[in-house]
Amino acid sequence: MGHPAEPSSLPFKVCSPCGMLWRSRADFLADEEVRCIGYMADFRDLKLGLFHFNHEVCRTTLAIDASQFTDLYAGPTFEEQLAGTSECPGYCLRQDELRPCPAKCECAFVREVLDQVVHRKQSN
Repeated sequence: MGHPAEPSSLPFKVCSPCGMLWRSRADFLADEEVRCIGYMADFRDLKLGLFHFNHEVCRTTLAIDASQFTDLYAGPTFEEQLAGTSECPGYCLRQDELRPCPAKCECAFVREVLDQVVHRKQSN
């Protein structure tokens, strides 16, 4: 899936340790050597949260801004953030929790995107 780094191209992501590059998000998500392992929320700006991936070839963890994936979501969004309330199951507080959240929370859309990324669902 990856290609040797070429200075004239603007790839979606480059693995600094091994030099592997993915020209597009679709290439990145299709790569069987890349596995989503977590999400670190930024509760002030959800799109600045980080999706974490392991690149199995070189055993490196890659972080990519959630904003690089949020266009995959087309469902409802909620205004209120429920993090820390009794309605919140706390998924966003645990970086290795990958399940979508059942709460009607502002953060729920990112959890749905994470689920799509984990399961390699790519909309065109």
